[in-house]
Amino acid sequence: MEPESGTSSRNPSQLSWVNLSRNLVLAYQSFGVVYGDLSTSPLYVYKSTFIGKLQNHQNEEAIFGAFSLIFWTLTLVPLLKYVFILLSADDNGEGGTFALYSLLCRHARFSLLPNQQAADEELSAYKYGPLTQAVGSSPLKRFLEKHKRLRTALLLVVLFGACMVIGDGVLTPAISVLSSVSGLQVTENKLTDGVVLLLACVILVGLFALQHFGTHRVAFIFAPVVIIWLLSIFCIGLYNTIRWNPKIVRAFSPLFIIKFFRETGKEGWISLGGILLSITGTEAMFADLGHFTAFSIRLAFAFVIYPCLVVQYMGQAAFLSKNIPSISSSFYDSIPDTVFWPVFIIATLAAIVGSQAVITATFSIIKQCHALGCFPRVKVVHTSRHIYGQIYIPEINWILMILTLAITIGFRDTTLIGNAYGLACVTVMFITTCLMTLVIVFVWQKSVLIAALFLLFFGFIEGVYLTAAFMKVPQGGWVPIVLSCIFMGIMYVWHYGTCKKYNFDLHNKVSLKWLLGLGPSLGIVRVPGIGLIYSELATGVPAIFSHFVTNLPAFHNVLVFVCVKSVPVPYVSPEERFLIGRVCPRPYRMYRCIVRYGYKDIQRDDGDFENLLVQSIAEFIQMEAEEPQFSTSESSSIDGRMAVISTRTIQSSSTLMATEQEGLGVSNSFQSSKSLSLPGLLSAYDDENPQIRRRRVRFQLPPNPGMDASVREELIDLIQAKEAGVAYIMGHSYVKARRSSSFLKKLVIDMGYSFLRKNCRGPAVALNIPHISLIEVGMIYYV
Repeated sequence: MEPESGTSSRNPSQLSWVNLSRNLVLAYQSFGVVYGDLSTSPLYVYKSTFIGKLQNHQNEEAIFGAFSLIFWTLTLVPLLKYVFILLSADDNGEGGTFALYSLLCRHARFSLLPNQQAADEELSAYKYGPLTQAVGSSPLKRFLEKHKRLRTALLLVVLFGACMVIGDGVLTPAISVLSSVSGLQVTENKLTDGVVLLLACVILVGLFALQHFGTHRVAFIFAPVVIIWLLSIFCIGLYNTIRWNPKIVRAFSPLFIIKFFRETGKEGWISLGGILLSITGTEAMFADLGHFTAFSIRLAFAFVIYPCLVVQYMGQAAFLSKNIPSISSSFYDSIPDTVFWPVFIIATLAAIVGSQAVITATFSIIKQCHALGCFPRVKVVHTSRHIYGQIYIPEINWILMILTLAITIGFRDTTLIGNAYGLACVTVMFITTCLMTLVIVFVWQKSVLIAALFLLFFGFIEGVYLTAAFMKVPQGGWVPIVLSCIFMGIMYVWHYGTCKKYNFDLHNKVSLKWLLGLGPSLGIVRVPGIGLIYSELATGVPAIFSHFVTNLPAFHNVLVFVCVKSVPVPYVSPEERFLIGRVCPRPYRMYRCIVRYGYKDIQRDDGDFENLLVQSIAEFIQMEAEEPQFSTSESSSIDGRMAVISTRTIQSSSTLMATEQEGLGVSNSFQSSKSLSLPGLLSAYDDENPQIRRRRVRFQLPPNPGMDASVREELIDLIQAKEAGVAYIMGHSYVKARRSSSFLKKLVIDMGYSFLRKNCRGPAVALNIPHISLIEVGMIYYV
């Protein structure tokens, strides 16, 4: 979302105007994506607050006190904490708990991702934020880095927050849609609870069924819907304040909060679980930061959302102070009869918009958990060519739909769902506060005292709400806890099994001395072609290679060990994605390619990976010949130095000439060595998979008399190997616990992890590897 490059020649006033207009457009767009959930809270806040323990305190003083609590909660948490402080703690423009965790992993060594390298720290996105020399010797930092259990605990806290966000994805559609549809019971033709429930379920099924089209298909109506909704509730709130009880303005004073608790006592404290619902959806301001700018979100909240919500809650309180019996349906009863139906329609639409945003955020959270190695592989569909990051996960979508319908049908009451919803939201806020405290110390490099004051102030406010929400665990609050425990169990089992499998690979690497002793032929038959050996190892030769050549003593002329891994940054630019190096000296024709993705990157197969890889290796070979530091005797005998090969450099490079080919009629010297049926099979595969149309490119060496003879020979070998074909070799692994393992470990590995591996997407599918070129090697991992 950078400004256009053409603006650089404009004067400062023009630049500031362009920047302001861009932020105004983004602020407008943010209404539909960020604020749908927060803006629909007035539908159910007062009802959830006063139904239950406060039934004996339904009077004007208590209502004034409740409004005062809502006002100061909105002011201190969304406005002060999120708008003025938290939005500044972005990670390359991204927000959310994973962004805070990513910042911490880079500024202090908290990361538990196994295959990290020093080269990752050279990524441009990695260096985002202040330099870290000032806190290099911090005792607190050294203490946390030294103890792995503390780093594991930090990851578990982040994942627990992620699980609560997934819980939001279940509860938000249920409470929003049910609350908006319940307005039909206020009309003259009062509908029964069963009819309202059926209508809510139909809307929910429709909402989830439309997810695969992507948010962008209907995004153009999202912002207008929320803006019309906000203007409606602002006008209704102002009307009710003037008509029913203008004295409500006195409740801006925090003295009314003291009076509220003095009168209600413990019941008032427990009712905070209802007040809490006024700030549900606040986390979206930070979590969805990546699609907007901090300034645009601040503009939208401070000048539109905040005043509209305050006036609406004030007007609703003024109405209730004179109409106490209407508490159970306060919002719809407070609407003037003449505008009831338009407001009801826009309320239902706004509830759907709010639900849509939370569902999309849930998909994003699942994707980020997978990038951390903490969630099984699932199908990720990129739904928009124009909006990066808009994704759809079919399996998660249908699971969310089933859970949401179960909650809606099981509870049938927005108060009970509200108890669950409030607990989920305040838990995420409290975790964000704890992570932000660490960011203040380790990333912003402020004193521990400032961080402690931040934690004490906001931790106390959210802690009070958290304790009140926990008091409602028996009345529905158990739902997010159960959901979080289930998802946490899945995440822990997957992470534990993945780490054990990686450690097995790490400790069973093939000795490079053994490879060097075999000579360039490796003691086996080298056949034409390129063999891409996929492994999670970023260094060394994986055991799968020796396992393959032991069972089939032949391998391709050119070997490339490919590692696709995640790094603790939100995005890796295409220019920095490929890291190319050499394994063993030049005659072996063995290379390594590390493909790096950020935790918000989406792996999309455009059918050009093989060509990019060949061009990258060719560029590396040329670079190695021209730059002496790459070809020292030490680095050429073992895993050599690795270089970042930019795709822009490849496109402008003269190392190889690429020409597009039509069809499969490739006439080359190796065509006769293949089965004649293979071209037909490849053609059939392409016809069946039109969305993955692989570019057929033929490479040639440009005339360059000054090129070193050994470099020319290596490049010719590479071109001929590409002409012969590319094979993908992967391990088809079976992970089992050792016989000496404890019963619990056997249960986790043999039952839990094995079940998840069998029922998630295979690694070949997740990596977009063409099945027709895939060779799988069976391996048993005893961990």
